[in-house]
Amino acid sequence: MRTDLFDFELPPGNIALRPASPRDSARMLVVQPDGVLRDRGIADLPQWLEPGDQLVVNDTRVISAQLKGRRIGRDTEPKIDATLIKRLDGSRWQALVKPAKKLAPGDVVRFGNEGKVCLLGHLDAHVEHKGDDGEVTLSFSFHGPTLDQAIADLGSPPLPPYIASKRTPDDRDAADYQTMFAANEGAVAAPTAGLHFTPALEGALRSRGVELHRLTLHVGAGTFLPVKVADTSEHRMHAEWGRISAETAAALNDARAKGGRIVAVGTTSLRLLESAAAEDGVIRPFDAETSIFITPGYRFRAVDILLTNFHLPRSTLFMLVSAFSGLETMKHAYAHAIASGYRFYSYGDACLLFRTRD
Repeated sequence: MRTDLFDFELPPGNIALRPASPRDSARMLVVQPDGVLRDRGIADLPQWLEPGDQLVVNDTRVISAQLKGRRIGRDTEPKIDATLIKRLDGSRWQALVKPAKKLAPGDVVRFGNEGKVCLLGHLDAHVEHKGDDGEVTLSFSFHGPTLDQAIADLGSPPLPPYIASKRTPDDRDAADYQTMFAANEGAVAAPTAGLHFTPALEGALRSRGVELHRLTLHVGAGTFLPVKVADTSEHRMHAEWGRISAETAAALNDARAKGGRIVAVGTTSLRLLESAAAEDGVIRPFDAETSIFITPGYRFRAVDILLTNFHLPRSTLFMLVSAFSGLETMKHAYAHAIASGYRFYSYGDACLLFRTRD
């Protein structure tokens, strides 16, 4: 499909720079299967679900993947910003760096900043490989848990560029950019639909008879990127690691056999569930990478309802929701959301989507 079919204009004032407080006070646009729109709030979510429905959340935890340092070992020591995007092994990461032109294979980058020095000393990394668009492979001087602690000490949460370009990240973001379910470290971006949840909302859902399950998908930096090719068939989707336990898969399959619906909290949960589902819709245990790319025409196997935030134009995620509820329906919904002052993107409001039936 043509990428420009998924384009739309978003006024800068609709981009949320801080989350709603409390989290479950955010707005929620309900997009019904017939395309009718309802303006509601996140706190109303239990009213739109039925006893026996199964809510699936992503329990990945965002690491402090944004590092600041300088190149050492040459005549000059230019500043280098790095965003870790994928762990390769115990001591190596793929990263996006700026300015990339200042680095070459064999260079050493020393990370650390004034007033925030790692207890183990400076964190050095060799540039092992340099690819396209600022991507490099960094081989760190520490390994395993020691490296993880050094990154946690020196790094900061990698806020999306549409927020970081408008204000300086601060200490509030360290808490704001984690969901209440965050447990398994490895993401470099938050599963943002989960940011709306509070213990009170979870309690209301359980009182309604809705069960909650967890899976893990470590969200990568590719989730921020618009599709740059003219046709979606030419886009190379980024891979992300995920896991669904045998117990979770069995519970979801059992509930669905009894008539319960699967409600994915976020596109990350949906993508992993669909990656794990067989042709007949049975969800299998999963422990691997997925690069599933969902566009209109895709036949959904596992997920019936999707709670998600509002996404970037031309993004793979806007393509996904258009596949789920219909392109024209989603264009209409987004136009309504913009005109009604809904807040967009990671810290923004949500929409509740019901799948278009085949």
